[in-house]
Amino acid sequence: MTESSPLTYRQAGVDIDAGNALVDRIKPLAAATRRTGVASDLGGFGGLFDLKACGYDDPILVSGTDGVGTKLLLAQEAGLHSTIGIDLVAMCVNDVLAQGAEPLFFLDYFATGKLETDIASDVVKGIAEGCKQSGCALIGGETAEMPSMYAPGHYDLAGFVVGAVERSDVLPKLSEMQTGDVLIGLPSSGPHSNGYSLIRKIVERSRLSLSDQAPFDDSKTLGAALLEPTQLYVTSVLPLIKDNLVKGLAHITGGGITENLPRMLPDNLKPVRDGDDFTPPPVFSWMQDVGQVEEAEMYRTFNMGVGMILCVAPDKAEKVVEVLKAGGTNAFIYGHLTNG
Repeated sequence: MTESSPLTYRQAGVDIDAGNALVDRIKPLAAATRRTGVASDLGGFGGLFDLKACGYDDPILVSGTDGVGTKLLLAQEAGLHSTIGIDLVAMCVNDVLAQGAEPLFFLDYFATGKLETDIASDVVKGIAEGCKQSGCALIGGETAEMPSMYAPGHYDLAGFVVGAVERSDVLPKLSEMQTGDVLIGLPSSGPHSNGYSLIRKIVERSRLSLSDQAPFDDSKTLGAALLEPTQLYVTSVLPLIKDNLVKGLAHITGGGITENLPRMLPDNLKPVRDGDDFTPPPVFSWMQDVGQVEEAEMYRTFNMGVGMILCVAPDKAEKVVEVLKAGGTNAFIYGHLTNG
C-alpha cells in the first residue's frame, strides 16, 4: 500500500462488520429480558420505556451508573468473561434498590481496542442474565472499538440503570427510624466487585496462578472463585419494600460496612453490632492471612460476607427474616440502632 492508496475504516482498526455481527448476537439476548414498559426494539437511536404501563401512581425515577473496577482485569487475565456482566448489572441495580426503586431498564457500554465478537458476546450474555435475574430490561447500549486506546485483549465496561419507586416508598425513611430498630444482614456471594486492586496484590503475593485450585474452595480454580458474581438482591428485597416493611437499606460496596451502613442513617442514630453469630466466607480469611491485612482495613475495604443491610421496625424483624429465608436468602440479625 502506498501513501496515496485509499484508506478504509477497517485499515484504521475499526471493523463495522464485526460490530454488526455482535449486534445480531445481542438482539436475542436483549429480547429475553423484555418486560412490561419496553416500547422499542434494540437497534434504534434510543431506548423507549412506557412508565405508565408499569402501573405507578406517583413515581420517582432513580438512576444509577457503575462499573466493576479492577475485577475486570482479573476476568481478562483468567480468560473468564461470562459472569462479569452479572457483576455490572448487580452493582447498578443493588444501588437503586437501596433507594427503594424497582430497576426498570439497563444500558451497557463496552469499549475495546479491537472487537473480539466471542468475548463481547460472552460479556453481554452475563449482562442479559443479570437483567433477567433482577427483572429489568436490557434496552440498549454502546459498543466502541477504539484502536490504540486499549491494550490487546483488554476492554472496559460501564452500566446504567433507571428504576422507579412510588414517592411514599423512597428509602431511607429517616424520619421513621428510631432507637431499637433492627438491622438485618443479607449474605454476599464473596467480595462482589470491590477491593480487587488489593485482591490482585494478594494473589500476586500468594504466588498462585488463577488456574490453580482455590485454597479456600476445592471445587473451583482461584480465578473462578474470585470471579464469583455479585449477588442480586432485587427479587428478595423489593417485595418487602413494597409491603412497607423496610425503613432503610445499605448496599455494602467500596468502603465496606464501615463506610456504607452510616449512609442510610440519620445523624442522631448509630448502629450497634449485637446480632446473630456470622462468620465471613473463607475467601476473606484467606485474603487477610496471605496479605497480612489488618482487621480494620478488611472491614473498610471488603463487605466481609454482608452484601446488604436492612433497617426494620423491631416488631417486623422476625417476619422479614422468615420471608427472606423462605425465598432462599439466609438473612440474619446483624444488630440494632441506638442514640449517638
